[in-house]
Amino acid sequence: MTTRVLTRSVPSFRFAWQTTSVSIAPLEVAQLDLATARPWVTIVWNDPINLMTYVTFVFQDYFGYDKAKAEKLMLDVHDKGRAVVSSGSREEMERDVAAMHSYGLWATTQRDDA
Repeated sequence: MTTRVLTRSVPSFRFAWQTTSVSIAPLEVAQLDLATARPWVTIVWNDPINLMTYVTFVFQDYFGYDKAKAEKLMLDVHDKGRAVVSSGSREEMERDVAAMHSYGLWATTQRDDA
């Protein structure tokens, strides 16, 4: 029995990237103008379930606000229907919203209107 070896000739070629010089434009870095950048805010909304004393407790417990500030924010929630309770980066505000949800409060995050 004889073994046959198959051979095939491969044509000689080059890839385009091997023969062409490529010029890459410098990447433009977006400059964040801190004067016009709007922070994100956490808004707590009024609900028919939670007592005013509980909302005050949550603001003191989670945010570390003193009783006077916590009560002022609670009254804003109660009287105006909402209160901005914190501001900062989007990630921080999403964390605060999740914490408010874990306490049973209605909360959302959005860009600051100011």
